[in-house]
Amino acid sequence: MTVTGPDFLALQVRDLERAAAFYEGRLGLRRSPAGPPHAVVFDTSPVPFAVREPLPGVNLDDATPRPGFGVALWLHADDAQGLHDELAAAGTPILTAPADGPFGRTFTFCDPDGYAVTVHDRA
Repeated sequence: MTVTGPDFLALQVRDLERAAAFYEGRLGLRRSPAGPPHAVVFDTSPVPFAVREPLPGVNLDDATPRPGFGVALWLHADDAQGLHDELAAAGTPILTAPADGPFGRTFTFCDPDGYAVTVHDRA
C-alpha cells in the first residue's frame, strides 16, 4: 500500500460563512456544488480545498501562537503581487512581504482565523 500524496485540504474555522466569504471575495475561489453542510468546498485543482466547522474537541481560540502553526499551506495564484496589493489594501495582515524565489513571486498573509497562507505564482 502506497500513499500517493495530498488529496484534500481543509481549514477548521470559527465562522464558516465569514471564512468562505474571505476565500471567495479576496482570493477569487469558487464554491464547488458538492460538499457537506458543515463545510464549504472550493473548486480548486489538483487538490480540493475547503473551510469547515471545527471537529469536536477543537478549540481554535486555544491555538498558540495561531491555528495551523508549523504547517505550510501554499496556494497558487496567477498574479501573486496583484493579489498581495489587493489584500494589503483591504487590511489583510501580511506576514511576509512579496519576494522572488524558486516558486516565483511569493508572500504570506494571515487569514481571518489566523492561518498563515503563502501564495506563489510560478506554474
